[in-house]
Amino acid sequence: MGRPLIWYTVDGLKEAGIKEVIIIQGVKKEVEEELKKYQFDINIKYVIQSEAKGMGNAVLQAQDFITGPFFVLHAHKINVGDFIKPMMEKFKESGAELVFLGNKTDQPWLYGMLELEEDKVKGIIEKPKKGKEPSDVKAVGIYLLPQKFFEYYKRVPEQQYAFESAQDLYAKENEARVVMIEEEPTSFKYPWHLFKVNKSLMDRYLKPEIDKTAKVGKNAVIKGNVYIGKNAKIFEGAVIKGPCYVGDNCVVGNNALIREYTNLENNVLIGALAEVTRSIFQEDIHTHSGYFGDSIFGKGCRLGAGTITANVRIDRGEIKSVVKGEKIDTGLNSFGVIMGENVKTGVHCSLMPGVLIGSNAIIGPNSIVFENIENNKVFPLDK
Repeated sequence: MGRPLIWYTVDGLKEAGIKEVIIIQGVKKEVEEELKKYQFDINIKYVIQSEAKGMGNAVLQAQDFITGPFFVLHAHKINVGDFIKPMMEKFKESGAELVFLGNKTDQPWLYGMLELEEDKVKGIIEKPKKGKEPSDVKAVGIYLLPQKFFEYYKRVPEQQYAFESAQDLYAKENEARVVMIEEEPTSFKYPWHLFKVNKSLMDRYLKPEIDKTAKVGKNAVIKGNVYIGKNAKIFEGAVIKGPCYVGDNCVVGNNALIREYTNLENNVLIGALAEVTRSIFQEDIHTHSGYFGDSIFGKGCRLGAGTITANVRIDRGEIKSVVKGEKIDTGLNSFGVIMGENVKTGVHCSLMPGVLIGSNAIIGPNSIVFENIENNKVFPLDK
């Protein structure tokens, strides 16, 4: 909806009463450059992690700015404000200086798993082997830590999971507690998790508005919670059924249908007769006719006429997606394609459920894509 995900995280912290935020970023300072566009009633400091050495090393870069208890969280935890208060209450009532946020999972091998005695945390094991998990409760990516946590971090070997190792060491030598939650904060481990993030954001932030500079055809239908940005053009016969976000300078062609949690960022063109549902289009994407369901498209894509994203299996079963050569259960029964930036498809392309397509790929006309396509590949010419 026209903002980076971290904007919503910072806004949530502000609403929860947090006064100071430290953002650890890479050497390109992309986060800082993006957030400078916005005004926050909150003090933000930026720290650079010169080399990607894991989360613990990133937190260590902020040590000089920390003088007391502090929260650590992933930048995409857009609903963090809902969990700050209960974690603070546990901190005060228990006297424990390390407080985890916990949530049950049936996939413990993917997460840091907590060793528990009721609400007392006795340790944490990162990505345990199947059958070796200490509980069914994972650590969610929001932590309340004491300033002396840095002492424990320096006692463990520097490696990818040093942050979790330091937490484990602290919990074994000190009091640590967990706040259990039924529904976890927005997760973003896999790209299809963005669907849930998008829905959560629209439910919380989207407000119906049609900018006065937008042009809407006389018999176009705008129904429900729909935002239409500056200089957008909605042509005759088009139907938009909210919740939907249509950014600045977007074009929705004649008799197109846009519905249900669709997010069109700035400068997107949806061609005549196209149907789009529950999908996310980044900036500067052009489509002709076609069907785009439960899909995500990176900026700059060009989608030829008749491009179809198949978003359900014939047997209506759960859709799997291949990540790093391994089939992953997505938990979704409706899931189309996820496409990187600047991809081009020819006419009459069919993209099967759960397919991932890399940036700068070219997919020739009349193609049927059943498997992932890597960055910069031409399909089906490159073998």
